[in-house]
Amino acid sequence: MKKLYLSVLAVSALLFGSCSDFLDVQPEGSAITNAYFTNDQQAIDAIDGLYKPLHKETVFGRDLFWEQGAACDIVWGRTRNFNSLATLSYTGDEEPLRNSFDTFYQVMSRANWIIKQLLDKETRTELSDVEKRSLGEAYFMRGMTHFLVAYRYGTDKQGVPFVRYEDFEGEYDNSIPPQQPTVMDNYRLIIEDMDSAIEYLPKFEEYTEDERGRAHQAAAVAYKAKVYAYWATWDESQWNNVITMVGLLETEYGRDLAQTFDELFSSDFADYWNAEYIWSIPSTGGVNGGGSDFPGVVLENKGWGVYNGWGQIKPTLDIYEEMAKDGAGNDRLVRSILEYNQEFQFFGETMRFASSSDLEAGFQVNKYMDPFKYANAIADGYVNPNGDWPTARVNFPLIRFAEMLLFRAEAYIMTNQPELALSDLNRIRERSNLTLLDHTPTMTDLYHERRCELAFEFTDHLFDLKRWHRSSNSEIKALAEKELNSRPRVRNYEDRTSPTSAFTIGYYADYPNKEPYQDYMMVFPYSPEQVTKSNGLLKQNEGY
Repeated sequence: MKKLYLSVLAVSALLFGSCSDFLDVQPEGSAITNAYFTNDQQAIDAIDGLYKPLHKETVFGRDLFWEQGAACDIVWGRTRNFNSLATLSYTGDEEPLRNSFDTFYQVMSRANWIIKQLLDKETRTELSDVEKRSLGEAYFMRGMTHFLVAYRYGTDKQGVPFVRYEDFEGEYDNSIPPQQPTVMDNYRLIIEDMDSAIEYLPKFEEYTEDERGRAHQAAAVAYKAKVYAYWATWDESQWNNVITMVGLLETEYGRDLAQTFDELFSSDFADYWNAEYIWSIPSTGGVNGGGSDFPGVVLENKGWGVYNGWGQIKPTLDIYEEMAKDGAGNDRLVRSILEYNQEFQFFGETMRFASSSDLEAGFQVNKYMDPFKYANAIADGYVNPNGDWPTARVNFPLIRFAEMLLFRAEAYIMTNQPELALSDLNRIRERSNLTLLDHTPTMTDLYHERRCELAFEFTDHLFDLKRWHRSSNSEIKALAEKELNSRPRVRNYEDRTSPTSAFTIGYYADYPNKEPYQDYMMVFPYSPEQVTKSNGLLKQNEGY
């Protein structure tokens, strides 16, 4: 991939230009930077250009979630041309992998440039408050996108390409970013970026109402907790840092659980920024609401003739049964999954769920359905009228405090303090009116809670399984191995149009075979094209 050379002669080149050739050895010339960051609005525009790509369909809109097909919580719902993602037959050339890889390096490159320019300006004059915040946002976004590449491609044998422009005297010399020796080296650099972000960012409460949704200190602390949890895959001493970070979110930043599970996925602005919020892709609804189109992606294809849902990414019988272990019809299950004959509101009508479109699963994701319940959902701005970009007014969490409690509970168990995990797990269960655990938690309890609580969110259940497969804890290793080597099951209905139809149970029809899971599959292969373009400087992952 070519490196990114930014020109401020055209702001659009800075904010929206491609850097999909980030590792190519061919230089293109020098950047012109002395006309930028002369006022606060330019800093705001530059940072907004970092956020924008993440809302796209190719990242958190949909494509990043296709990877989850290799676990047993979701199936495609419609025929795709990259079943290798679900069958563990990775090539690196799958379109979803290539698109997200390119986008993350694009954001890293832009963030690198912004950081370098603002640090240089800081040596000459004091930055304004907006510029300081912008510098913090750039550090945060560089760290976040770096992390999303690092854990999905990096191992203890080799890390992923990364360079900091500010480490060069003068301008970045346009050399190919070096592949870090190990993923732990990437994690160390990500932690450093999040520490720098905390130094410059405000707390969430310091933002005005119009500024909410921007990076803030607690979000950086939460990513540090997640990085340390993933780092613990290779170095179990990092679990202690997870415990420290989650404690800091409670004591220093006042993070807590929302009062109800429904509140998390409410379309009511009064619920939008609840105590559990840490980091999300917010959407205000309506034609200009932005945000992720995932709520429309998972909606029944053609929306029962009312609205253009896409009919993709369907729940499996496996995740339904896992949730039902807490009792049929429990709050968390009902709010997470629509099953046949379940009542719901859709554009002012009371309906009972049935699904007659595309490949059969028997279920639909229900977490993001709240904006679609209103009779005038489009006219009142809850749902985008453009079904080709089906955003809706619902906060789309990337990290929420419940996940932090789950990481801390896991850390307690993995550091031989399982009795301390009980409180964190029961806080989550109590919030959804589930029976409280009455025993010292095990990794089986942790597996169940993490899988059920965070289902259909971008928390990466598949990578949970992959990191657990390397765990020193034999209990979680066995659970991960079982799911990684299982095929997802669905319900097949005699009359798909009837909510009360009888059904049989079978394997999902679209990808009948699956490769036996092996350790090298923990990470994805780099696209062979990228390896070739790097002139041999990008080393392919072992096993591919």
